[in-house]
Amino acid sequence: MTQNNVSAVPNIMLIMADQLAPQFTSAYGHPLVKTPHIDALAKRGMRFDAAYCNAPLCAPSRFSFMSGQLVTRIAAYDNASEFPSSIPTFAHYLRSMGYRTCLSGKMHFIGPDQLHGFEERITTDVYPSDFAWTPDWELPDERIDKWYHNMDSVREAGVAATTFQIEYDEEVCFFAKRKLMEYACEKTQPFCMVASFIHPHDPYVARPEWWDLYDQADIDMPAYTLTRDQQDAFSQRLMDGIEASTVAVTEDEIRNARHAYYANTSYFDSKVGDIVRTLDETGQLDNTIIFITADHGDMLGERGLWYKMNFFEHSGRVPLVMAGPNVAKGTVTSPCSLVDILPTMIDIAAQTGHDKPELGQPIDGRSLWPMATGTGEDNGDAIGEYCAEMTGHPVFMIRRGDYKYIHCDGDPAQLYNITNDPAEMTNLADDPTYQTIADNFAAEVVARWNSAAIRTDVIAKQKQRQSVYNAMQHGDLTAWDYNPPRDAAQEYVRNHMDWTVAAAKTRFPPLDK
Repeated sequence: MTQNNVSAVPNIMLIMADQLAPQFTSAYGHPLVKTPHIDALAKRGMRFDAAYCNAPLCAPSRFSFMSGQLVTRIAAYDNASEFPSSIPTFAHYLRSMGYRTCLSGKMHFIGPDQLHGFEERITTDVYPSDFAWTPDWELPDERIDKWYHNMDSVREAGVAATTFQIEYDEEVCFFAKRKLMEYACEKTQPFCMVASFIHPHDPYVARPEWWDLYDQADIDMPAYTLTRDQQDAFSQRLMDGIEASTVAVTEDEIRNARHAYYANTSYFDSKVGDIVRTLDETGQLDNTIIFITADHGDMLGERGLWYKMNFFEHSGRVPLVMAGPNVAKGTVTSPCSLVDILPTMIDIAAQTGHDKPELGQPIDGRSLWPMATGTGEDNGDAIGEYCAEMTGHPVFMIRRGDYKYIHCDGDPAQLYNITNDPAEMTNLADDPTYQTIADNFAAEVVARWNSAAIRTDVIAKQKQRQSVYNAMQHGDLTAWDYNPPRDAAQEYVRNHMDWTVAAAKTRFPPLDK
C-alpha cells in the first residue's frame, strides 16, 4: 500500500457484473472457472450463499436494487419501464449523509433522469434509455426480433478482438480508476462509487487471452436439461420466446457459449482486481467496504434454458460478497436479495455515529450489516417478481428457509427444496407430504399480491409508454441517452494553467515538499 488515507467513515465501492450466476465462479465453488480476485475478497470477507435478484431482468433488477423496493411497488416492470426521479435511491441517502456518489458504467436507467442521486456519472450507458423495449402483454406470444433474446448468442459464440461490450467495460474500468485516483489526490472522503460492467452478459464473445485460459475439452456441459415437453408451463413460454423450441443448437455451440461465458467471467474478475489494486495504490483499501454482485444470473443451458427471465437458481441467484473494515470472515446461508443493499449501505454510513436519513418511501429490504459483521444468521427471505416479456401474468417467487415457491396465474405452482434439490429437479407442489408447506406459500401469495390488479397496471403502463414512444418517432428527437460532460479545455495541460501545478495536482502519491 502506497499511503494510508483512512477516514472515520468508510468508503463504499460496489462492483457489479451483468448476468453473472455465482455457480459459474470459483468463489462459489466452480472447479474450472477462474475468479481469483473475487475469491480473494470472499476469503477476507463475507460470502452470501443465497442472495437473489428481485427481478431476473436488467432494468427492473437495477431499479429495485437502487431503491430498496420491490418491482411492483415502483412499477419497474420491464426493460423499458421508467425509473421516476421521485423515487429515493441509496445514492440519495448516502449523499445526504455526506458521501460523494459516482456511477461508472451500466445502470439501465429509463427516462430523462440519468443520475438518480449520483453526483457524477462518468460514462454513458450501454443500452437505450427510452421506451422502445416495451413488451405487450395483450400479445404475449408475439416476438419482437429487434430486441428479444434468441439463440444467435449461442450459435455465434466464440472469439473476437473486440466487441461493443469489451469497448464499454474497458471505458468503465478506466474512468472508475481515474476517479479513484482523483479522490485520493483531492483527499475526498467518504465516497460511494458504483462500477457496473456489462460482462459476462451475452453475446458470448471473448478476447483470445481470456478464451485461452480454458481448454475447450474441459468445458462442462449443462448438468440437467429438459425438452420443451418436460418443462413447466412458464419455461415452455420462455423456450418459445428465445426460439429455443424451434432453433436447434449443437453440443459444440453450447460448449462454445459456456467457454466464452467462463472467459468473460474471468475478464470481469480482472476488472475487480484492477479496481481493488487502485484502491490499494491510493491508500483507500483499508477504509473501503467492497461489494461484489450482479443484477441476475444466466441459465447457460441448464434445464435447457438460456439467459435469465425466470426464478430458477442459475437465473435468480446472484453473487454477493462483502469485504472491508469490520466485515467478518465467513459465509451466510440465510436468503437475502438486492433490495437489502440499500439499508446495508445506510448502516455502513451510520456506524460511526452519523444520523440515518429519514426514508422518503418505505423500503422492502433489511440490512445485511449484522450478518456481515458476524452476528449470525437472521433466517430472512428473498422475494422476486417478474412482469416483463414472455409472460402475460406476473410471476412471483418466495425463497425462505429450505424452500422456493413460484407462482404465476394459470400455471401449476412450483415448490422446490433448494437444500436437498439444488438443481430443482423435483417439483413438490403436488406432493401430499408437502401439502401444508405448499398451501401456506399459496396463501401468502394471495395475501401479498393482487395479481389481477398488477396485470391491469402493467398493461396500462405498457400502453402509456407505447403511445409516447410511437409519437417520439416523429419530428425532432431529444434523446435521453446520457452524455457524460467533459470540457477538453480543462483537461491535462492548457495555456491558462501552470503545467507544474497540473502535474502536481494529478500525481499520487504527492511529492514531499
